[in-house]
Amino acid sequence: MHRVIGESSLEDSRVSVEEALEIYHDMVRARRFDERALALQRRGWMSGYPPFRGQEGSQVGAAHALAETDWLVPTYRSNAMQLAHGVPMSDILLFRRGYPEYASDHDLNVFPQAVPIATQIPHAAGLGMAANDGDSEEAICCYLGDGATSEGDFHEGLNFAGVFDAPVVFFCENNGWAISTPRERQTASDTIARKAEAYGFDGVRVDGNDPLAVRELTEAALERAREENPVLLESLTYRQGAHTTSDDPSRYRDEADDLPEWRTADPLERYEDYLRGEGVLDDAFVEEVEEETEAELEDAVETAESTPAPEPGEVFDPVYAESTPRLDEQRAWLEAFAEREELRELER
Repeated sequence: MHRVIGESSLEDSRVSVEEALEIYHDMVRARRFDERALALQRRGWMSGYPPFRGQEGSQVGAAHALAETDWLVPTYRSNAMQLAHGVPMSDILLFRRGYPEYASDHDLNVFPQAVPIATQIPHAAGLGMAANDGDSEEAICCYLGDGATSEGDFHEGLNFAGVFDAPVVFFCENNGWAISTPRERQTASDTIARKAEAYGFDGVRVDGNDPLAVRELTEAALERAREENPVLLESLTYRQGAHTTSDDPSRYRDEADDLPEWRTADPLERYEDYLRGEGVLDDAFVEEVEEETEAELEDAVETAESTPAPEPGEVFDPVYAESTPRLDEQRAWLEAFAEREELRELER
């Protein structure tokens, strides 16, 4: 189990003081984003939202290990990872309101979020195989949860990566629960990392609530991946809240879960205490980060709210290369239907 906090000083780590503070900044951004998104959902601003509180250290640490040319293959809960990698807050909010991610104006190497469980894993393996064919130095970081390891896509994707030496780091956040199913009910394997042995490559584990350790181990894993050695990285963290806003974890989870304190403790508080103990974080910096984050959030919400709704017929634009009479007929029907619905709403 790789760990920095509680075992090493910042000076002895592979992370500079400047980056350590950047990681703290991004963890605060992620936490405040999560809190604001949850509040927005509760007032009906978006239909649903998957909280990630408790997993900020894991995701932000991993994101800071990515090179600009590397690819991130995310899922619905990896919002902290996307934010730390440069995806604008407004993009993630718009996605939650039904807007397509491909409409974003950022040029980051980030795939659209995968909502069906584990479907992104074979895609990541294929992306890695394509990178090999193109003689590229790119590595792929594929985010997944522990629940994804119970899906067939997980085994197929890792098998392809192992056979074809795809430069992929399968970054598995083990937060203890696949909705209401605990890890021990999903697999008899003593660790998730050990599953990599079946596919011919390494599996490693890290304290997922230690962002410095995650940063270090993910960087090392990405370097191995660039040498055509896939890696399964198991980041041990904990989901403090619900699976989604439609979930009630009190129905299946005991607050006194039989897990060590380092895993259930608040990663942001733990990291802040560590940096203060190292003498690199003070109240002035914390206040500055909070103020910057609040302003960024206000801008993101305003951007999302001011973005015009797409016309119904636009649903066909990224699907068909050329217009056809049948397509024009479908587009006209959709637009007429939308107009009728608007009139009905006004009449009410």
